[in-house]
Amino acid sequence: MEHLSQYNKLNDEALLEAYRASGNKRLLGMLLQRYTMLLLGVAMKYLKDRDVAEDAVQQVFLKAITHLPQGEVKNFKGWLYILMRNHCLQLLRDKNYVAGEEALSKIAIHEADKEEMIQREHTLEHMEEALCELNEEQKMCITLFYLKKQSYNEIIAHTGFTFTQVKSYIQNGKRNLKILLMKKAGGNKQ
Repeated sequence: MEHLSQYNKLNDEALLEAYRASGNKRLLGMLLQRYTMLLLGVAMKYLKDRDVAEDAVQQVFLKAITHLPQGEVKNFKGWLYILMRNHCLQLLRDKNYVAGEEALSKIAIHEADKEEMIQREHTLEHMEEALCELNEEQKMCITLFYLKKQSYNEIIAHTGFTFTQVKSYIQNGKRNLKILLMKKAGGNKQ
């Protein structure tokens, strides 16, 4: 480490040349470390979030190590600045693209989709009615398992039923729901 301190006094181009000559990544690390605050400032300017900006700086450091041009870099600070700026712009583009996909999901529903939603709503109404016709144990276990997404262990803890009872109530409840729904669907066609 003692012999690396002599490189601290070198300008960017000389330090970069020493790195290329020796292949010692610590020299490149010293060079990058000089611009940590500059890169953080650039990232903050674009990203407006310190944690995200700090992550971006680390990602740019890795990019600088892996994408350092083979030829001469006349202005390392400028090259690093451009690398940081482009990285931030890419992050912002990616973020806007995701936001754009979310916006697409909020577009008005087409007529065919409306018909499907009406059918689904109708089915859900029948499901609620059929659920009320189950015995209490089946109703409770079906509700906890399918609607509240609880595991068997959570249902056991909540109800005090045994594992076998919970399994039985869910299986029988599901079968009975299917029978009740089929009766309701058959009754509506007549």
